[in-house]
Amino acid sequence: MGQLFHIEESQYLQSFEHLISSFSVQKYKHKILIVDDEKDNLQLLTRTLRSEYDIITASNGQEALHQVEKYGNDISLIISDQRMPIMSGTDLFAKVRMLYPKIIRILLTGFSDVDILIESVNKCELFQYILKPFEPDELKMIVQNGLRVYDLANNKENLLSDLKELFFTTIKSIASALDAKDPYTHGHSQRVTIYALIIANQLDFAESVLEDIETAGLLHDIGKIGVPEDILRKPGKLTDIEFDLIKQHPARGKQILAGIDKLANIACWVNSHHEKWDGWGYPQKLKGEEIPAAARILAIADTYDAMTSDRSYRKGLPHEVAVEEIKNCSGTQFDPSMVEIFLQVAKVFEQAKENPEKYYQTYSLLNKSISLKKD
Repeated sequence: MGQLFHIEESQYLQSFEHLISSFSVQKYKHKILIVDDEKDNLQLLTRTLRSEYDIITASNGQEALHQVEKYGNDISLIISDQRMPIMSGTDLFAKVRMLYPKIIRILLTGFSDVDILIESVNKCELFQYILKPFEPDELKMIVQNGLRVYDLANNKENLLSDLKELFFTTIKSIASALDAKDPYTHGHSQRVTIYALIIANQLDFAESVLEDIETAGLLHDIGKIGVPEDILRKPGKLTDIEFDLIKQHPARGKQILAGIDKLANIACWVNSHHEKWDGWGYPQKLKGEEIPAAARILAIADTYDAMTSDRSYRKGLPHEVAVEEIKNCSGTQFDPSMVEIFLQVAKVFEQAKENPEKYYQTYSLLNKSISLKKD
């Protein structure tokens, strides 16, 4: 059994290592939009910058807006002439600022007009104002500086979003693999996550904490990867030795997760989700508020699903019976304040049990953030 645990644990650890270490930012060329009604100027600007950047062009403000609508936030920087037919450079930038405020804006003009300069700064939040004729090397330097500002403003947000998506995909696949070890617990991790979020949403938690609770729900049984399937699927009562093996899974879960900084809190919650309010739980016999709040929530969610789900050796209990049992264990197995919240939302638990996919879409923060990014 020890060798089996070692092999399976290594596989899951490799998944997490890949999650952290293989994440990298793909290099790309910034897309720059150049706008000028004079063909020669447009060609000069394009020749100056095309070796380092992806260049698109427009001959007037209206055409430029079509390009902005087409490419959106794929455009990092716009260089526009000021005096053009149809629309001035400042009018163009005012519209761009409303649509895509992150795009860097550089105004190019042959007229040193103080009023235009003041209007440009106030109306468009220009990055730079360049007078014609310009030196190509000077233009390159200004563009580089502008893109440096763009990257500082955007890359951290993009990196965090991409990393979150990678975490979400990985933990979902691991949760599914854990549930697949026992066909009778199929969907258990997702249901526990939903129930935990239903309770947590009644409390004044920050969104980041709710995301961590969601992650903890999906991974709360990760320590079971080393438990033999014949024990997990055993239809009858477990022996003392078999139950001792099962009782190791919270500590095993912490051991697997604790090496990842982002999952440090989650590792502690996973380790504590079988602790009891009266101090007779495991693995540390924590008591009362020594048990992390998230773990106290997970304990109720996990127990409700265990009672109401079918097993090979018994039919799941009716919702009403499970609610009454949790109520009766208030102050012994469960935190009384968490039980009180559970009783207030018990009807939602019942509805979520019947349609877990719908309720996961409703309560999941990680899933919503990924969906918004893709949209």
